[in-house]
Amino acid sequence: MEKVTVITVARNARNDLRRTMESVARLSYPDVEYIVVDGASTDGTVEMLEKSKGVRWTSEADRGIYDAMNKGVTKATGEWVIFMNAGDRFASDDVIERVFSHPETDAADVIYGDVVKRGTVCSASPEPVDGHRMFFCHQSCIARCKCLIDTPFDISHRMSADFKWVKMMIKQGRRLVYVPVAVSEFDTGGVSNTSRSRGLADNMRVIRELEPLSRQLTLLPHLIVPYVMCRLRGK
Repeated sequence: MEKVTVITVARNARNDLRRTMESVARLSYPDVEYIVVDGASTDGTVEMLEKSKGVRWTSEADRGIYDAMNKGVTKATGEWVIFMNAGDRFASDDVIERVFSHPETDAADVIYGDVVKRGTVCSASPEPVDGHRMFFCHQSCIARCKCLIDTPFDISHRMSADFKWVKMMIKQGRRLVYVPVAVSEFDTGGVSNTSRSRGLADNMRVIRELEPLSRQLTLLPHLIVPYVMCRLRGK
């Protein structure tokens, strides 16, 4: 049985963080390490963390969500890492056992499953897709720590560093494996959902960085139209 490190990044989100911490504490998997990377919160988060048991944590200024996620990875001692950010929760207490019960995960580099949004299970793509957007929810992804160390998140991307990371995993020939399990309950109030046009613009930048012109001409039109519509709607 391999150790799993759960990493939560947060800033001034004490109540959301508490819900996530409670979800992690209920996990039945016997070898879980929990790390909280707090961005120098001033809302009482630090005081709450000081009273918490079984949590390794830091609180200091960072350069954004993905910088904090990279910091968490450098502190992880588990073979596997999953990011469960403030407000997100595991879909069930035994979800990690259920994920690893699938034999094809033994040789995987990245394992991904489904996500629950507003009470509805949203299925991920059964096959990896090197396309114009994420084909699974990042909170429903369990990755080998070595992959995250070898290829950290590009913090120049404020919204889509996870999208770039997944595309790079595919291009590097890493093995991505889908399991039909609802892994997480995703907090739809996060920045990627409330600033949709910024996320789409960052996805376009990722594609321009990673793809040849011929692929850009295929992928970018899928983003340009929704980007324009979001801008018109002020989203």
